[in-house]
Amino acid sequence: MQTGTLKQILLITDGCSNHGEDPVAMAALAKEQGISVNVIGVMENDVIDDQGMREIEQIASQGGGVSQVVYAKKLSQTVQMVTRQAMTQTLQGVVNQELKQILGSSSSMEDLPPEKRGEIMEVVDDLNETVNLEVLILVDTSASMKHKLPTVKEALLDLSLSLNARLGNNLFSLFIFPGKKNDVEKLLDWSPRLETLTSAFSKLTPGGMTPTGPAIKEAISYFRKKRSIRGLLSRHDDEFYEESI
Repeated sequence: MQTGTLKQILLITDGCSNHGEDPVAMAALAKEQGISVNVIGVMENDVIDDQGMREIEQIASQGGGVSQVVYAKKLSQTVQMVTRQAMTQTLQGVVNQELKQILGSSSSMEDLPPEKRGEIMEVVDDLNETVNLEVLILVDTSASMKHKLPTVKEALLDLSLSLNARLGNNLFSLFIFPGKKNDVEKLLDWSPRLETLTSAFSKLTPGGMTPTGPAIKEAISYFRKKRSIRGLLSRHDDEFYEESI
């Protein structure tokens, strides 16, 4: 079964967008292009209001991803859980597509006998450990996130350690919104490890609006740019390119 590379946007925020494109529409666009959008809402002592909760759920739903709202102190384990859960969800979707081609359009994994479902889930579990993964992380750096950013940094470092324990290759990229000069700013280009973001996080100055829609739009563009560059390379050069990012 050919799964290619799983592509995820991981959005970490604590409230509603209030500038630029509709983030729900942008998430739907990402899904159309094979990128799942996962959202983690971060609370401290405060709560996320109903509008913020709805937006978080709708972004993940339209983006074909997973959403979770947590207190900052539980962020690390949640980031790992959401990323893994989204991988499983995507892989199950791939499996169902394969089954429909084999068994007919009306069939899915739920239609199989329990022992067959168990065998297929073992395949999904194996793929979770071996499939290649690209995660573009979008971190909300609006004013209300100021005291939560150190926890976000630690959670992302833990995520890097957890995913790099897999057999599959990982690439991470990190963007913040708002940036110093634009709605969105790149902090980390594609890299197999997130350790290099440590110094960048210490220089952040939280503040400004929350342009979630523009951030997702920029993430989609960045995935597309990576794909178009790869398409210009030969097979041999492509392997070199992946290893040298």
